[in-house]
Amino acid sequence: MANPDMTTAEAARVGEQLRDARLALGATLDEAADTLRINRRYLAALEEGRSRDLPGPAYALGFVRSYARLLGLDADDLARRYREAGAPGRGGDLVFPEPVPERGIPAGAAILVGAVIMVAAYAGWWRWSGSADRVVDTVPPPPARIEEAARGSRPAAPPGETAPVLPPAPGQASGGGAARGTPAATPAPGSPAAPPASAAAGGRIPAAGAAPSSAGAALPTPPVPPGTTPAAPAEAPSRITLRATEEAWVQVRDPRSGQTVMNRVLRPGETFAVPREGLVMTTGRAQGLEVVVDGQASGVLAGRVGVVRDIALDPDALRQPRPASSSGGAPQPAAR
Repeated sequence: MANPDMTTAEAARVGEQLRDARLALGATLDEAADTLRINRRYLAALEEGRSRDLPGPAYALGFVRSYARLLGLDADDLARRYREAGAPGRGGDLVFPEPVPERGIPAGAAILVGAVIMVAAYAGWWRWSGSADRVVDTVPPPPARIEEAARGSRPAAPPGETAPVLPPAPGQASGGGAARGTPAATPAPGSPAAPPASAAAGGRIPAAGAAPSSAGAALPTPPVPPGTTPAAPAEAPSRITLRATEEAWVQVRDPRSGQTVMNRVLRPGETFAVPREGLVMTTGRAQGLEVVVDGQASGVLAGRVGVVRDIALDPDALRQPRPASSSGGAPQPAAR
C-alpha cells in the first residue's frame, strides 16, 4: 500500500494540473462549478489536493473526469493517476431512513374491541334462542306412588284378555240346562276342559257362590278382580290439561308434601295432563300457557305475562271465572 504522504502528493499534483488548465483558459472556479453543476468547495478540494474533503472515491473520480473534460485535458489519464494515487477521500456518511411508525389501532385496543364484539354476539344469540327465559332445575326422580300406580295399571290389560273366558261360563250354564238329557256325552270330550265342567256345576243351584270361588283359585288371574278393574281407569282421565302455545317452563308440585310432579319446558303445542287435584303450578311465561278444564279453556292466565307462581290446579276454582260469562254454566255438564 502506498504511503499516505505520497498519495496525498500525487493527488495534489493532479489538482495543480487541473488548476493550471483552468487558469490558462481564464475561467474562475465559480464558473467551472456552475457549468459542471458541482459544488464549488469540491472543485477547490480537487485543485488543492484535499482528498479528505471529498465525499468519496467514486465521487472524486467522477469529479476528476468531468473537470478534465471541461478543461480539455485527458480525462482517462487524470482519473487513472488519481485512482492509482489511492486518495482515500472522505468516506461518505451512510444515512439510513428511519422506519415510519405505523399509525393504526393499538394491539390492546383491537383485542378489547374483539372481546366486546364476541360478548355482544353471544348475548344476542342467548336472547334470540330464548335461553334467557329458561329456568333450569334438577328434575327429581318420579315418586314411589307414581311408579306403584304405573305397575298397578299394567295388569289391567291381561284381565281384559281373560274376560272372554268368563262368557263361556254362563253359556255353559245355559247349555247345561238345554243339554241336560245328554250329560254322559259331555264328560268324554270334556275331560281336557275341566273348567267348563266346574262352570256347569256352578250353574245348577245355590252352590254357584262356591264353585266360582274354587275355579277362581285355580286360575292364575282370578275372575273376581276383573269385576273391580273398571275402577282403575277412574284415575286415568284428567280434568285439567296444560297446553303450551309458546315455549314455556312449567313446574307442578304438591304444596302439602313439597313433592315436584313435573318440572320442564313445554314446547309449542305440547300438553301435560295434571294427574290429580290439590297441586299448584308455577310458570315462567304465562302468556305462552293455556289451562284447559274439562275440555274448556280457563281464563286464569288471561292477560298475565312473565312469571306466575302458585296457581291452584283445582277444577272448580279454575272454572269459576267461566260462569261469569253468559255461557259459563251450561257447557259444564255437556263437557262431561
